[in-house]
This record gives sequence, structure tokens and C-alpha cells, in this order.
Amino acid sequence: MKKRRLIALTGAGISAESGLKTFRDHDGLWEGYSIEEVATPEAWRRNPQLVQRFYDERRKAVIESQPNGAHLALAQLEDRYRVTIITQNIDDLHERAGSTDVLHLHGQIRKAQSSLDPRLIYDIEGWQIPMGKKCEKGSQLRPHVVWFGEAVPMMEAAIDVAAQAEVFVVIGTSLVVYPAASLVEFVPRSSLKFLIDPKVPAGIEESGYRCFRTGAVDGCVRLIKELS
Repeated sequence: MKKRRLIALTGAGISAESGLKTFRDHDGLWEGYSIEEVATPEAWRRNPQLVQRFYDERRKAVIESQPNGAHLALAQLEDRYRVTIITQNIDDLHERAGSTDVLHLHGQIRKAQSSLDPRLIYDIEGWQIPMGKKCEKGSQLRPHVVWFGEAVPMMEAAIDVAAQAEVFVVIGTSLVVYPAASLVEFVPRSSLKFLIDPKVPAGIEESGYRCFRTGAVDGCVRLIKELS
């Protein structure tokens, strides 16, 4: 029997329960830094050592973290659905939980890219990208992360995937970061739609979403029951 197409859009809230912090928590800072200090091309040009050190620490935290019940639940859904995960997160917890089709909108922190040619992407051994480590074109390697002000190269592919959804699930995202938030506009009206987050965006229920006002792990337990 043909499996139904389930698309999940995940954000920082799904990884928060694995201990990974988000810059939008509490005071709007990410581990004590503002976005402008560590997450823009201008920050890289101004102080590459600071930016590199910041992402080295984030990478170390990702390596030390573990997938939680929400990540595992999405992986288990592959038994009954054709699952594609579109994630705004830069960690690899979906893959480590067993998900086999993951589209990273904002890059992957466990990879490096050329600061000259973003098409040159490399796996990282360990948790650091040393200053002086260069790509084959001779430019310093930087984190493979889409910073604020940069294009989102996987956006068109994500739109194509969202348009195929028979079941569409939003988990752990406030739907305020664009262009990722615009993906909900491409989901077919006939799709079965769910949203899991303690804070439900205004107007989303009127758009036909079944909303679970809870964390990602508890919400995914409820989701599994709904889809059984």
C-alpha cells in the first residue's frame, strides 16, 4: 500500500528539549551574544575569531546532546508514512534519531564551508574549525550556517516538498523567521495539519491546524496517537 506523504517543519523548540538553547529565549540573546555579533556576514568580516569560537562551542554542545522523544517519534513515523523533515535547525539530531530524509534550511553546524565559495562544503572531524584551515581555493573555512542577511539556498526545494504534503506538522517553531515561515502558504488546503508548540501563532487555528499547546516531546506523543 502506498504510504501517505508526511512533511514536518521543525524549529528550535524540538531541540530545546535536548538541551540546545535558542537565541529567541528570554532576553533575545544566544548564549549571551546578540545576532549581530555572531550570526551575520558583517560579524564574520569584523571578528572571524569570535564567530568561529562561538560556533565551535555550539558544535561541541550539539555533539554532546542526544535526540529526544520528538526526534525519535518522527523517525518512527517512517514505518507508516513517507516522511520528509524540513528543519530550521543546524544540529543533526533528526539524522541521529534515524530520520532518513532531512532538508536543512539553515545549514549544518557539523560541516564547514568555504568563505569564498559556499558550494564547497566539508565534513568536520571533532568540534572545531581552526583559524588557518582553508578550502581548496585558499579561503578560510567557516561554519556551514546560513546567517541573517544571506540567501537560503534550500528554500525552493523546501517549497516543492511542502506542496506535496498530505499531512503537515509544524513542531517547535514560532513561524516568525522568514522565509522559512512562508512554507505554510504552500501546503495544500486538503492536507491534515498539526502544530505543536506552547505558543500558538495567531490565526493558525483558523487556517485549519489542530494545535497542541505543549512541548515537542509531549506533543509528538499526542501526534502519534492522532495518526494511529
